[in-house]
Order: sequence, then structure tokens, then C-alpha cells
Amino acid sequence: MIEKTIATMRVPFVDLQAQHAPLRDEMDRAFRGLVDRGDFVLGGAVEKFETEYAAFIGTKHAIGVGNGLSAIELALRAHGVSAGDEVIAPANTFIATALAIMSVGATPVFVDMDPATYTIDPRAVSAAVTSRTRAIVPVHLYGQPIDLDSVMAVAGRHNLLVVEDAAQAHGARYKGRRAGSIGNSAAFSFYPSKNLGALGDAGMITTNDDAAAAKMRLLRNYGQRVKYYHSVAGTNSRLDTLQALMLSIKLPHLDGWNAARRRHAAAFNALLAGHVGTPAASPDVEHIYHLYVIETDRRDALQQRLKARQIDSGIHYPVPAHLQEACAPLGYKAGTFPATEKAAARILSLPMYAELTPQQIEYVAEAIRE
Repeated sequence: MIEKTIATMRVPFVDLQAQHAPLRDEMDRAFRGLVDRGDFVLGGAVEKFETEYAAFIGTKHAIGVGNGLSAIELALRAHGVSAGDEVIAPANTFIATALAIMSVGATPVFVDMDPATYTIDPRAVSAAVTSRTRAIVPVHLYGQPIDLDSVMAVAGRHNLLVVEDAAQAHGARYKGRRAGSIGNSAAFSFYPSKNLGALGDAGMITTNDDAAAAKMRLLRNYGQRVKYYHSVAGTNSRLDTLQALMLSIKLPHLDGWNAARRRHAAAFNALLAGHVGTPAASPDVEHIYHLYVIETDRRDALQQRLKARQIDSGIHYPVPAHLQEACAPLGYKAGTFPATEKAAARILSLPMYAELTPQQIEYVAEAIRE
């Protein structure tokens, strides 16, 4: 039976049409209402979604911004990180983490990952602290929260800020608390393919710090408290009203979507055990599997095989942050972070979204097992 379906089944990497189909009428009504009102920038829906998201994450404040990179940048700026400071971050991350640090004039100090979880190694964080270290930006990569107790302990010993990069961890939990509620602040991206995705770029900062939240609101909107009166040198990075409306519609579904992803990951783990390396999740976390990442020595050949079977896949990330051309001035060389570099040559992300069917999961697994 599987032999007949292998040549015909299409499995996209992400299927946003399947996600949006049951929400289409509600989204259409929200869009028409927005057009009628005309409050396209910082409209009432933005404040409403900020309130909803803060309640969901468990923080006092949520500040909507233009994208995930801006969320990290503005969080660092609001907490006073600037030129001359060092900020510790994992080498195994999307480049936005490093670019945000560099955008405030600080220097990224990369460290290696824990090979079991692919997230930042807390022992490496401790070893990287210097007299110039001001902050840590740990990344909840692929939807799995980091070992926050260990990282927060390092921060506490050295009086460092922690800005969680939660761009892939919407709704994930660490020891019962949501990712994004434990550090000094946290940054989220609502890029369309995320577990909670907008219809374009969008981002959010969460924090319990009243003074930092007030500064973030200034910084995102030209530094103005009152229109045309600018008290700080801000920027233009505002969450569009349209995106806030769409995200408000999706937010009540997020926990259910994440639960479906965990079920799909468990099914993949069972079907692929002994064939490829499958992801390990710490017992302290609730992994939300933004990405389902396997590991194999035959990564490139396997990706081509899946492509031939009309199965999409991805590589997150083929070049670690410390070896990117944009980071060349930092002086890192190949071999500096062996765990990260080994993974970069072996990892492959399989299709993962809430609407995956058991037949699609079996089809992908069978193509890999063959």
C-alpha cells in the first residue's frame, strides 16, 4: 500500500492554507472591520493583543514591534546594552540573534551548544563571562526551552541581564512557566511559519520590568510620548494593526496546535528510532516543536531522496552564526565550536505543523527508513 502512495503524496514543509482554512471567515470579518475603521498603525487591536499575549505568557507587559530581530534589539537597548558591552549567545542560532546584538553596538560572544538538546550549553556560558559581559541572549531553539535555571544562575552570579530569544518558542514551558516569562525580557517573532504566525513580519517583547517596558514603547515609535515630541532617539518598529488582529484570532488555538505538534513528534520518534538521530527533550520542558530536526551522516543524500518523493525539508542552519560572513570581523574560525559545527553538517528539518496527517507522517518516515 505504501509503495503506491510514495510516488503521489505531497508533504509541504509548512501548510498555512490548512491552518487558515477554518479561520478564514473570522479573519475576513476582522480585515473588513479594519478597512472600515482605518486604524492601521497602533490601532486598538494592537493594545488588545498585547494584553492577551502578556496574559498568555505570564508577564506584566507585552510590547508589539515590527519583527523578531527588532524585538531583541529594542529589548537590549531598553536595558542599556550598548557599545563596549559583550553579549553571550549560542553559535547554533539564526543570524538575527547576532545581528540584533551588533545593532546596539555590542559584541556577540558565541558559545557552543549542548549536543543533546541543540540549545546553549550553560557551562560554556559561565566560561565565557568577562569583565565586559553585560547580557546573555539564550535561544529556545526549535521550540525547546533552554536550561533556564542554570543560565539564570550564571546571570545572577555576575549581575547580567537575560533576554530570552523565544522566537521559536511560543507557548513552550520550562518547569511549568512559559518561555518568555523568566528572563529580564524576551523576544518573539511572529513570522508566518512560526507556531503563532502573522500574515507578514511581526514581533513582540515580553517583560515584567515597568521602566524597560515604557522605554520599549518609546523606542518602537520614533521615541515619542506625544506625537511630534521625541524624547529619545527611537526607531520605527511597530506591530501593524492588521497583524495584531490576525494574531488575536490565532492565539486561542495555539496550545491545541502545539499539542498536535508534540503528538506528531512522538509519532516520528517512534517510526524513526534506529534509523536517524531523533530529537531529545528534557523532562523539565514542554517542547512545542517549531521544528522537528533529525540528524544523520547522509543528510544531503536523504534530503534529495525526500525531494524526489515530493517531501519538503529544510536545514536549520547550514552555516553556524560564528562562521557567517557577516560575523567575520569577530574573528571566529572553523573548529571553534565542534558540537555546533558537527550538527550543522548533519541536521535536517522534516515537515512539522499541527495539521499533518498520520498518513503523511508514515509516508515521510517510510521514505527515510528505506
